[in-house]
Amino acid sequence: MTNKWNDKSWQKDFLNMKSHSPSDAKLLMGGVKGLKDAWRLGVLHVEYERLKKKQMQQDQQS
Repeated sequence: MTNKWNDKSWQKDFLNMKSHSPSDAKLLMGGVKGLKDAWRLGVLHVEYERLKKKQMQQDQQS
């Protein structure tokens, strides 16, 4: 699996999946400004992957 570091399509998809705190929404739309933001974005990406996997499993069962 290749990953492009400038690919932000997952961020837009994740914004539509669930509600987010204002700070997380700003981070997902605006990008990283420092180390703390980079760490938080990584956490959000892991959550996105988990939700996406769960969503795909539910779609397959339907």
